[in-house]
Order: sequence, then structure tokens, then C-alpha cells
Amino acid sequence: MNVRPMVLVAAMSLMASLVQAKDKPNVVLMVMDNLGWGEIGTYGGGILRGAETPRLDELANEGMKLLNFNVEPQCTPSRAALMSGRHPIRSGTTKVVWGLPYGLVGWEVTMAELFKQEGYATAMYGKWHLGDQPGRWPTDQGFDEWYGIPNTTDEAMYSTQPHFDEKVVALPGIFKSTTGTTPKKVKDYNLDTRRTIDRELTERTIAFMKKNVKAKQPFFVYLPFTQTHLPPLPHPDFEGKSGNGSWADVLMEVDYNAGLVLDAVDKLKVADNTIIIWMSENGPEEAPSYTGTAGPWRGNYFTTLEGSLRTPFLIRWPGKIKAGSVSNEIVHITDVMPTLSSVAGYTVPEDRMIDGVDQIKLFTGKTAKSAREGFPAYNGDNMQSYKWRNFKIHYIKQDSMMGAPVKLNFPQVHDLLKDPKELRGIYGGTGGYATGTEQLTWVLPAVTYEILKFRKSLAEEPPIQFPAPEPYVPVQ
Repeated sequence: MNVRPMVLVAAMSLMASLVQAKDKPNVVLMVMDNLGWGEIGTYGGGILRGAETPRLDELANEGMKLLNFNVEPQCTPSRAALMSGRHPIRSGTTKVVWGLPYGLVGWEVTMAELFKQEGYATAMYGKWHLGDQPGRWPTDQGFDEWYGIPNTTDEAMYSTQPHFDEKVVALPGIFKSTTGTTPKKVKDYNLDTRRTIDRELTERTIAFMKKNVKAKQPFFVYLPFTQTHLPPLPHPDFEGKSGNGSWADVLMEVDYNAGLVLDAVDKLKVADNTIIIWMSENGPEEAPSYTGTAGPWRGNYFTTLEGSLRTPFLIRWPGKIKAGSVSNEIVHITDVMPTLSSVAGYTVPEDRMIDGVDQIKLFTGKTAKSAREGFPAYNGDNMQSYKWRNFKIHYIKQDSMMGAPVKLNFPQVHDLLKDPKELRGIYGGTGGYATGTEQLTWVLPAVTYEILKFRKSLAEEPPIQFPAPEPYVPVQ
């Protein structure tokens, strides 16, 4: 058997794929942790929160700003939705847990795996919060390399809390790994390293970009910062810099780190071929001394109020996305993965339910309308509300992270254009039963139809049950 022609064909095929890969845009995905809609200047915050955010405001002017970008109410659900394009109720990642084998099972297909299949170098620097066991680490899920924390920044406080016993709970750490290796702890994650980690993540991101630009390799870098999750302690360079307290100092740091990444992309002369996304994966904190703001919206994370679901989202792609464009169309965090498929060339999995939709036409101005009309809003395992067009329908009332959820006898319908704080819902809201032009009961059957469709899809593909074993085998 003559193997030389086969080898030649394989080599030519590999070369062709590499040439094609080099023409693909780089993607830099920066994600903030629990930073509310109203924090940075371009969304009405900035100087009103004690510190201007000039670099992020400039980024908004250079690309598109979404006013109606929506996430999940908790960290793990949002990150699972981002990586998989699937609602967390499907992937068994509906809530934040402690001390249990949780996370995105290896069976799920992540955005990083899809980029990697298309010839991209992939890296993650930051907070994972999608599993800390073999098969669920970032480098098991498509990332060539990772440096960061496996779980949450709450852990940075463990060693300073009363009676902490490292014999029963290991000292939290900052880890690193590459594909095929077991993550190793690099240093403790405590209140000191909490202050410096985001600068480290930024510097590693820049080094990764430099390496791959030099190698002429397209890259996808996921940079999930740890700010502004509690405790929001500023880097030493920013301590006291704002003159308005530690929160404003942190806001200055957030803006500065984003600016470092943007400057690096410019200096590497790849700005025109690099998609930059800067977003937050949760609404603001609700904790003593750490409460953030959602601007005009009411509520904090761990609820399905707009203050929890709406977060900032900025995207820049010079020559493709119009500078200074703004959209109030509904976009959901599950949409990020399928939207990037259009530009990276990967195929969205077809062997499972994918909830995200491709929004590239909206981003590039080919349409003024979103590819979706709404979505179910779960908090934990319960669908508390449904957002559809300009309306929000609450079935379970929960106004606070610490408040007990209350199932309503009748759903409350809110017109978010007239009632952005969701205070005057019909059927049991503070405004009582509306009449005449304010009547919104027609919305209920329309949304019920959408909910029934979604529930049917859950029946057709049973959700992964928590806690799920690893390796996970789907129910046939």
C-alpha cells in the first residue's frame, strides 16, 4: 500500500485548515463578576459611583452597547450558559453550591472546545466556578491553559474567618494547568492575593496574545475577572486613589485592567481582526458594605428582577460593528456561543438542545431586531419569571437575595417600558387589577404558549440531574 499520497493529502488538508484559521478573527471575552448595569460611566454610573471609567466608555463608543443583555441570577448558572449556549436547567448547573461535586459535566460541549476544533489557541485566566474535579476543570473543557481560581472569591475570606480549620477545609488556592495535566496550586487565595489576582490575569492574557500573534495563530482568550465579587478589595496601586472609598478604587481598577487589554490589542496591530467583548455575568451584590447598583432597575443577583438579569455588554469589531451603536433588543447570555460560531466558523452542536441564538446580524447592523423575543428566568430549579418583548411575568415573587420566594396566586405582568422597577404588576401587584388601556392579560396566553414549548423540550431531552457523575452518560 502506497501511503505517501495519503500523507500528502493529510498534510495539504492540515495546511489548508491552518491558512483558513489564520484568517479568522481573534476573540477576547472579558467577563466581570457581579458588576451591575449602573456601575460604569456609559451606563450612567462612573463618576456618580465615585470614579470615572474612561476606557470602558471609549470601548462603548468604538462598538455596540447593549441595554437589554440578560444573564442568569447566580454565578455557576451564568457561566454554564455562557460556555454551553444552554439554559442551566438542562445542564444541572442551576445554583451555586459548596462542598459538593458540581459543575459542567464533561459531556457538555463548551465554546472553548469549539474554538479549538477550528484551529484556535484557547486560554482562560480567571474564575471558573464550573467544577473542581477531574473532567470538569477548564483544561478538561477545551482550554489549552488556565490560571485562576476554581470556585468563588468568597473563599479568599476563609482563612481570616473565626475558627477557620484548614484540617477540614483546605486553604483556597490559585491554580494553573495545561491540557492533559492535573491543576496545581500556585499560591493561597486570601485577602492579599485577592487584591492582586486581576492584574495577574490581565498580564497573562496579554502575554498569551503576544505569543499567538507572533506565531500567527488565531486565539480565543476568556478573561473572567474576580472583581467586583465580594470582597471588592482594590489592587494596592489603586488603594485610596479615587478618594471616594474602596468601591470607587475598585471601579478605577476595573477600567484600568480593561484598558491594558485594549492597549495590548492595539500595540499588536490586530485590533481590526479582533472581537472584544466586555460584559458582566451577574447583577450587583446585595451584601453589607458591598451592595452594588443596577442603575434604573430594581433588584440584585439571586432574584429574577431586572436588576439581576440585565447587565452591561460591550462589543467591538472594527469595520464590522458600527461604532457608537446602541441596542435595546433582548439578548441572552446563551446567545454568545452561537453568535461567535458565525465568525469563528465552528458548528453549534446538533445532538442536544441549544437555547442560544445567533445574534451576529443584530451586532453587525444587518437587522435592528433580536433573533429572540424572550426567555425563561430560573432561580435555582424554579422558573420564577418569563421575560417576553417589553414584558416581564412573575410567577414567583422574590425581591431580595435573602428573602423567601413566594408563589403567587396569579402571575404579575409588568410593562418594563412603563414600570422598569417592576412595582405595578397587574393581578396582585401594588397597582391591583388594571383596566382599559392598561390591561395586559393578553400577554398571559402568549407567554404560556412559550413556556409550554420550553417544557416540552425538557421532556424530549431530560435535564442532567444534580449531582451528576463524571463521566456523564446522557439518558437515551
